[in-house]
Parts: sequence; C-alpha cells; structure tokens
Amino acid sequence: MLLLNIDSIPGKKIEPLTIVKGSVVQSKNFGKDFMAGMKTLVGGEIESYTQMLVEARQIATKRMVDEAQALGADAVINVRYASASVMQGAAEVTAYGTAVKIVGEA
Repeated sequence: MLLLNIDSIPGKKIEPLTIVKGSVVQSKNFGKDFMAGMKTLVGGEIESYTQMLVEARQIATKRMVDEAQALGADAVINVRYASASVMQGAAEVTAYGTAVKIVGEA
C-alpha cells in the first residue's frame, strides 16, 4: 500500500474512494509511568513515552491501511496524524487520509 502525504500520485490518474482512518489509545504501565515522572525532574527525552507514541502510530497506520485495503484502494494520499492526551499516561493517535484507486497514467 502506497502512503503519501501529498494530494496526488505523480504520473498517475487516481479515483478518490473515501476518507480512511485508524486510531488507538495507548498507555504505558505504571512502573514506566512512574519512572517517566522521575525523568521530568531532571529533564531530557522520556524514552518510554517516545516508544509508546511510535507504537501507537504504527497501530493506527495499520488500521488505516486495513480499512483502505478493504475498499480495494491502491494508495492513501494526504496521510496525516493527530494525537491527543486522553488521561495522564495515555494518548490517542489517529492516522487518516484519502483512499484512492489508481486508474491509469497521467
């Protein structure tokens, strides 16, 4: 599945199908959350949260791709990501874009 964050596929004619999305609410376990809280005292990257968001983006992207494949799409264009804090230690990540079918050469 081709994923692009531009509004076309260079050299291809496309037929838009619909918006597709995938989302996940991800959290870290209490032990890692406690250690992350301690890290805020000294500063620096909170690696457990970075990893949590990487995993969440991967899951959200896969769910978006699965939805596009179910529609028979060849690609998803205008791919975007959004995130929001749901509660302390948990974040929602959403991936969304436009599922398209390649119908020929431009």
